[in-house]
Amino acid sequence: MAGREAGHLADLPAGTVARVRVPATSANLGPGFDTLGLALGMWDEVELSVGDGDRCSVEVEGEGAARVPRDERHLVLRAAHATFDRAGAPRVSLRLRCRNVIPHSRGLGSSAAAAVAGIVAARALLEPTHPLGEDAVLDLAAGFDGHADNVAACLYGGLVVSWGHEGAWHAAHLTPHPTLRPVALVAERSSSTEATRGLLPDRVPHADAAFTAARSALLVHALTSDPALLLAATEDRLHQPYRRPAYPETAAVVDALRGAGVPAVVSGAGPTVLALTLDGRLPDDLDTAGFTVRSLAVDTEGARVEIV
Repeated sequence: MAGREAGHLADLPAGTVARVRVPATSANLGPGFDTLGLALGMWDEVELSVGDGDRCSVEVEGEGAARVPRDERHLVLRAAHATFDRAGAPRVSLRLRCRNVIPHSRGLGSSAAAAVAGIVAARALLEPTHPLGEDAVLDLAAGFDGHADNVAACLYGGLVVSWGHEGAWHAAHLTPHPTLRPVALVAERSSSTEATRGLLPDRVPHADAAFTAARSALLVHALTSDPALLLAATEDRLHQPYRRPAYPETAAVVDALRGAGVPAVVSGAGPTVLALTLDGRLPDDLDTAGFTVRSLAVDTEGARVEIV
C-alpha cells in the first residue's frame, strides 16, 4: 500500500486529490470462515479531494450508481471522516468521485473496498503531520466491515490470514501460488450478508469444527505451495451447508464444479461462486445461467494511492 511523501493538510489547496485503486476480494474461500481472504483483479477507483466549501459532494458511476447515497452517508466518505477523527485532525469539506466496477452485494467485497478506499485516501491527505500506522488502518477498515478478512486482502493484496486479539485486528500477508487462476461466476441477483449470516447456527458438531479447522490449515498450504490439494482443502462444514437455502442456484453451481474436480466455493456470503483453477477454464458443459463468468488474476498489490 503506497502513501504520499509530503504535504500538510492545512496547506493543501482546494482540489488536491488522493487517487485510490482498490481490488475486489473473496473471503472465507470455503473453510476459512471470517479468516481467509484473497484479492482479485477487479478494481474500483476513487478520487477524494479537498473541497473549497462547507459541504461534501459525491459523484458515482458504474456499479451501484443508482443506489448509493450522494451525501456524507456514502461509505467512502464515512470511512474518510472516521480516519480524520482517528488521526485527531479537523474535518474538511471533501469531494468524492467513484468509478465502481466491483459488483455490489455479490460476495466480492464491495463494501470492504469502499471502506478501504476512504481510509487510504484520507490517510494520504493527512500524512505526514497526522500519520496513521498500518495497524490503525486495518483496525479502522475492519470496524466498518465487521471483520478483517475482506479488508485485509483489499489493503495488502494476495492472500491474507486475519484474526482478532484483545479488541484489535491483525493480518498476515501470504503470497499465493503463481499458477492460481481464479474464476468468478458472478450471480445476477444480489444477497445480503446479514441475511445469510442469520442462517448460521450458534453451535456446530465438534466433528464438523475439527474437520473444517483441518481443511482451513490445509487450504493455506494449498494456496501457497501445493495447488493440487485445493479440492480437498476447500471442503467446508462450518457455514456453506447452512447457507444453501439462501441461494440454491449458487449451491448447484458449486456442486457441479466440485463434482467435475474443480475446487469451487461460495465467495464470501455469496451468491457469487469462486473457482480456484490453475488454468482459468471451467467445464464446457457447466450450466452458468444466471451467472456472468469472469476469469480474474490474483491482485498482488492491494490498495494503491497517489496524490495528484
